[in-house]
Amino acid sequence: MTDYKNLLKKIHEKYLPSTKGSLASYIPELAKIDPNLFAISITTVDGKTYSHGDINSFFTLQSTSKPFTYGLALMDHGPEFVHQRVGVEPSGEAFNSIIELEKNSHRPFNPMINSGAIAVASMIQDKLLDNNEIYIRSDRMLDLFSSLCGKKLEINEQVFLSEKKTAHRNRAIAHLLRHFDVIGNDIEESLDLYFKQCSVEINIIDLSQMAATLANQGVQPISKIKIYDEQYITDMIGLIFTCGMYDTAGAWAYQVGIPAKSGVSGAIFGVIPGVMGIAVYSPLIDDHGHSVRGVNAIKDISQELKLNIFRQQKR
Repeated sequence: MTDYKNLLKKIHEKYLPSTKGSLASYIPELAKIDPNLFAISITTVDGKTYSHGDINSFFTLQSTSKPFTYGLALMDHGPEFVHQRVGVEPSGEAFNSIIELEKNSHRPFNPMINSGAIAVASMIQDKLLDNNEIYIRSDRMLDLFSSLCGKKLEINEQVFLSEKKTAHRNRAIAHLLRHFDVIGNDIEESLDLYFKQCSVEINIIDLSQMAATLANQGVQPISKIKIYDEQYITDMIGLIFTCGMYDTAGAWAYQVGIPAKSGVSGAIFGVIPGVMGIAVYSPLIDDHGHSVRGVNAIKDISQELKLNIFRQQKR
């Protein structure tokens, strides 16, 4: 049996001394984070979790939230509706580019970049329950994310307000989407949901369980609760693989070979279907918005455990 615990300890010790990268200072609250934080976690599809480092430190999901809200939109509307408004192609641009719309349709290229995630957020709507109560969109998102972790999650209000106050670029993207009728008139409500999903606070074990739920065909591996319909998991993992690492997606596929999604908080998760979810957190990020320690750690895990999906597996 693989000694996951010692493997994570070895990789953590290898990259902990690194000080490469910088904090995401354009979000003021993220500029206050301790740059030395570093944690790694693996959760297998049979519900075993192995972790090392600052496992009790909390951070916000940021863009690692995007695949999970995309999955909610798929369950609400189905892929045909969703992809009339958001494409499925890698953009080749930075995650926050304002020019990342297709020429003819004016759709965002995919749900993993900011424009696509804002369009997806606009698809998540309030629901009227049988008792005539309104199940508001932000509660729906937060309850979904909580079920993925098997515990009640909360939104970090300081980060949410910090993002909302400084989100001039994302607000410009949203108005461009409205101009092309990709989203409706509820621009501020959709942006609020997007900022809130990015501001959900978790720890590294939570994130590895979220990733493992995707690896386990939409079933949370510890609670055994079915979160996503299996038919949508392929869509989610496929776009995570082709678009989750933004303008480095090609290099990531070549060098690492596992579906992965990063966020500017310093979080990265990887999905190995039928096997495990991997999560790494370290807040020092590179110019592409990826955690420097996180990228190196997942590369090593992939190599050590021979997880590259293009590697021929023994039968």
